Amino acid sequence: MRNLRGLLIFVVATANTVIWFLPIFFLSLVKLLLPLSFIRKAITRWLVLLGNCWVTANSFIISANNNINWDVRGIDNLSYKNWYLILTNHQTWVDIVVLQSIFNGRIPFLKFFIKKELFWIPFLGIAWWALDMPFMRRYSRSYIAKHPEKRRIDLVATRRACEKFRDSPTSVINFVEGTRFSHEKSKSSESPYKHLLAPKAGGIALTLSSMGEMFDKIIDVTIVYPEGPVSFWDVMCGELSHVIIDVKKRTVETWLYEGDYEHDPNFRKNFHNWLLEIWEEKDKNFRKLLE
Repeated sequence: MRNLRGLLIFVVATANTVIWFLPIFFLSLVKLLLPLSFIRKAITRWLVLLGNCWVTANSFIISANNNINWDVRGIDNLSYKNWYLILTNHQTWVDIVVLQSIFNGRIPFLKFFIKKELFWIPFLGIAWWALDMPFMRRYSRSYIAKHPEKRRIDLVATRRACEKFRDSPTSVINFVEGTRFSHEKSKSSESPYKHLLAPKAGGIALTLSSMGEMFDKIIDVTIVYPEGPVSFWDVMCGELSHVIIDVKKRTVETWLYEGDYEHDPNFRKNFHNWLLEIWEEKDKNFRKLLE
């Protein structure tokens, strides 16, 4: 019965995606074929509206299927008319659904960096592309060491994506750890934190240098599943019962986007220290939220 319920909800969620995908796909073709600036901007507004409707329907389906205790803190005084950079920990694919559910209608549509391979997911890949989600290639450190020119490709792609975000209020999400947390990953990477992986500063630094003066706030989010992280299938089966989302708003200090992360070692060191302080505080906060 558990899997039957999961299958039924999965079919409903898929049908919802297909319903909203059709107009998104049509508008994305128009956007592709008529690359005039004023047309692209107008179509992007319609696409974001459709995206918000898609997220609203998804949130309703998930909330109706799961008896969720939403413990949300610090989410007041946010605006749909502002630009935000969202820094968050990452434990499961469900994090994206959680973030979309709590922020939908409160801040601009969430944009996040996606691995290039995920473009080929049916429906979702094209929808993400149409909604200006930046697709990135992920290279290992050893590969970058052998092919340093590949680093430049992602830098250029990130800057292009950030330029698009200037056209209208945007919320840019950065999963700072670079991957989902697990105790195995924590041990193999020798993370100094109990509940988090070590943060990666490059992506945030690049986003801030590209559009830092536009961000009104940095939204620092800590997501905690008191009963342990759940999988996508667990959510389909109605087993998401308790989520804690703790939000802190941080000032976007001028020095964060005026320095040269790539070429200035002193700035890079200060930027790393700034991020490590946030992550140390986040790890302590995570422990408190579990108590």
